[in-house]
Amino acid sequence: MLQTKKLILVVNDDGYLAQGIEVLAQAMKPLGDVIVVAPDDARSGSSCSISSTLPIHLRTISEEPGLKIIACSGTPADCVKLALEYACPRQPDMVVSGINHGDNASVSLHYSGTMGAALEACMKGLPAIGFSLRTHSQHCNFQPYLETVVRISKQVLEHGLPQDVCLNVNFPEVETLQGSRVCRMARGRWVAEWQPAQHPHGADFYWLAGQFSNLEPEAEDTDMWALDHGYASIVPIRLDMTSYETLSTLNFS
Repeated sequence: MLQTKKLILVVNDDGYLAQGIEVLAQAMKPLGDVIVVAPDDARSGSSCSISSTLPIHLRTISEEPGLKIIACSGTPADCVKLALEYACPRQPDMVVSGINHGDNASVSLHYSGTMGAALEACMKGLPAIGFSLRTHSQHCNFQPYLETVVRISKQVLEHGLPQDVCLNVNFPEVETLQGSRVCRMARGRWVAEWQPAQHPHGADFYWLAGQFSNLEPEAEDTDMWALDHGYASIVPIRLDMTSYETLSTLNFS
């Protein structure tokens, strides 16, 4: 009896032309058939947002044995939603998002369109991984990270993930990884987030900028520590954000 090849959905938030998603799609080809459904342009910072007031379009860019690439006019979460209903011939066995240009460690994952796509897939009950690299350069050397990308993806494809859990995987920009560490999110926040400027006609405006402040830089069990010391960080993320330890302490009656 012939065994059906695995089906892998690849998404991102940098757009279907980004180097990171091209590298990720090629890395997934030995693991199964690949369908790429990605935004037609950059959608960084879109988190889990969806297009609730605009119609969305899908456009097939290319198709070859084992790899189909489709551009979507919506957000990364839209890409997953549409792919599952219209682009994929059957339910994917796994969804991978990235490789993002720029890390999504600590609280940055809440803003991330890369992780927004992974979380959307997780909400649909699918094993999902977000991959990101700590550089905003559009021309990166992804070679040092590919063995880890494939190893993690292969393990998830074969064994799955716990219900309502996806993975947030980040890489430091290094020539040689020290290894990988399963860890937790670092506590941190963005500060000095706006750069003011003045329009030639006199109106003030602001560019989003900002600096990340790590509130626990010495904590060796965090993703930020791992990245700072040359390791890939692997953080399991839960959909359920309930603070269970607080349930019994609150009383508003």
